[in-house]
Amino acid sequence: MKKLYYSALVYMILGLVGGLYYRDLTKLNDFTGETQLAVVHTHLLVLGMVFFLVMVLFERAFQLTRSKLFGWFFWTYQAGLILTVGMLTLHGTMTVLGNKTGPAIAGIAGLGHILLTVALVLFFLCLRRRLFPAKGQAPA
Repeated sequence: MKKLYYSALVYMILGLVGGLYYRDLTKLNDFTGETQLAVVHTHLLVLGMVFFLVMVLFERAFQLTRSKLFGWFFWTYQAGLILTVGMLTLHGTMTVLGNKTGPAIAGIAGLGHILLTVALVLFFLCLRRRLFPAKGQAPA
């Protein structure tokens, strides 16, 4: 439960810092165009803070951390979100500073999204095992 709480807390802090970074970097560079920095704040707050706060409730109700799949879900999700947000930040910063970005950044961001997808599948498998244990077995 502590891992979920502290994850939510860290993503809240990062989300607020991400919003401040977006505002100040664009202001300092007189940038008025579109940049991926605009979505860093919301990605961190929704996919990070809100998601893990909801996970605290799921943990309370279903003890998800008892599932053998939970560790795989947790670390895959963390890696996917950090990779995705990191690439959004890098790409957005380069855009604001007037630098070109190559396909490698998009590819790495895509890998982050793939990891998030895998993690969400693991989450639903974990939840299913806790909600519907096999007949004659205690919840996994």
